[in-house]
Amino acid sequence: MQKESLSACGLFLDRITVSLAEKQLLSVSLTINPGEIATVMGPSGSGKSTLLAYIGGFLAPEFTATGQVLLDGEDICTRPAHERKIGILFQDPLLFPHLSVGQNLLFGLDKDIKGKQMRKERVCDALQDINLGDFFDRDPATLSGGQKARVALARILLSQPKALLLDEPFSKLDASLRAQMRQWVFDKAKAQGIPILLVTHDQDDAKTANGPLIDLGQQS
Repeated sequence: MQKESLSACGLFLDRITVSLAEKQLLSVSLTINPGEIATVMGPSGSGKSTLLAYIGGFLAPEFTATGQVLLDGEDICTRPAHERKIGILFQDPLLFPHLSVGQNLLFGLDKDIKGKQMRKERVCDALQDINLGDFFDRDPATLSGGQKARVALARILLSQPKALLLDEPFSKLDASLRAQMRQWVFDKAKAQGIPILLVTHDQDDAKTANGPLIDLGQQS
């Protein structure tokens, strides 16, 4: 009963272990409530990004993993990645270079939103929301690093995810832009009322997230 009540709303990682060549990299149990940002820290090679890959459904075949991933009370481990309703923001924005900014957002827009005009209106609203209202036809190559990061996050949020994974998305930004983008991403994501899991090396990221924290460097 206790596990059911904890996992009924939000993201619940239940005794997840990840191993490589029979060596266990990590063991994690964690509850992330809607609108909460949990942080997993640790050195390179500790399994942070691999944990996100398992949650997202794209774990590389050389790794093995066990444990449940419960999203709003439902075990999603048997679902393919595209059916898990989990958004992921990586270090690189990964915008499609052959598409305009607006077309990149249209690609991410939830398929349940029908009609060409309605879909474009949703994208234009999203661009206004990230202060890029006149950027629909812009080439992504002309954007600054911060603008690309904003577009990448907007594309993810337009897909209406039920949880969000952040894989060191601020690590390639300079210090001043990093702090600005970190607060902006956290505010936007929390406003969606979804559970958020951040992996990072940076203590300031974890402090700003101000949520549950797991340090893999302290695991034996």
